[in-house]
Amino acid sequence: MTDTPYYPTADAFSGVTLKRGLAWIFDIIIIGVLCALALPFTAFTGIFFFPALMLTVGFFYRWFTIANGSATWGMRMFGITLRDLYGRPLSSGTALAHTLGYTISVCIAPLQLISVILMLVSRESKGLTDYLLGTYAMNRYA
Repeated sequence: MTDTPYYPTADAFSGVTLKRGLAWIFDIIIIGVLCALALPFTAFTGIFFFPALMLTVGFFYRWFTIANGSATWGMRMFGITLRDLYGRPLSSGTALAHTLGYTISVCIAPLQLISVILMLVSRESKGLTDYLLGTYAMNRYA
């Protein structure tokens, strides 16, 4: 691969904002189910720290799925993928940084709001973490 920045065509981003939103909902459901399945292993004390459990399970879910296919299961279901500045799938390190950025944004509401607004107004549907890392979500087969 080359180290020349990759600029996808406009159709690569067609509908990506809606697909990202739907993928996020799908991923939250998966994470919720995984947490519910984990509750017996916490002797049901996980009920008392369920938001922290969701955040932790969600962090590892996102990191591992993005590192092993450049998309979460929700993103794959809706046909989108994450790419770096050069059009390559995200490496494990970049997937970790992307997941960390997302997690920090979720924990700090104004950052999450800024990220959502950026996704809604940018041509590439880029969130705050995407701008910081030079990543973007695009249609998988564009």
